[in-house]
Amino acid sequence: MKKYAKQDQMSLATWAADCAERVLALFEVAYPNDGRPRKAIEECRAWVRMGVFKMDVIRGASLAAHSAAREAKANGAACFAARAAGQAVATAHVPQHAFGAAYYALKAIEAADPAHAGANVAKELDWQSQYVPESLRAEVLKRVIIQRNGDRLIIKIQKDQDF
Repeated sequence: MKKYAKQDQMSLATWAADCAERVLALFEVAYPNDGRPRKAIEECRAWVRMGVFKMDVIRGASLAAHSAAREAKANGAACFAARAAGQAVATAHVPQHAFGAAYYALKAIEAADPAHAGANVAKELDWQSQYVPESLRAEVLKRVIIQRNGDRLIIKIQKDQDF
C-alpha cells in the first residue's frame, strides 16, 4: 500500500471533501431532511483543521453517509453523492479513500444527466485534476480512469500493489 505523508493525506482529504461537496446538492435536493452526507464532509474538514480525530466519529460519519446512500439507491445521483461524502471523511483514516470520493462524485455526475454524461464527467475530472495539489496530480490521473466502451461510459479506480 502506498504511504502518504500526513500533509499529503490532509491535502487529499481537503480535495476529497471538495469533490464530494460539488455533488452534494444532488443528494440534498432529493433528500432535504437528511444531513448525514453533509455531516460527513464537515467531519472531514474538521479533521483537516485540527489534525486529530476519534475513530468512532470518523467511522460513524462515513457509515452514516453510506447508509444514506443505501436508502437513496433508487436515485443514482443522490446515492453516489452520499457515497462520495462517506469516502471523503474516511480519508482521515486511509488516504486512498480520497480516490473513492472522486470516483463517486464522477458517478453522481454521470447519473444526474446520462444524456450528457461524457462531457459532464470529463469536465468534472478536469476540475478534480486541476484542484488536487500539484504534487498529487499524477497520482490522481493514474488512479481515476474514464473510458468509453461503445456508448457506455466506464469510470473506475485503478488499483495496483501500491494502492
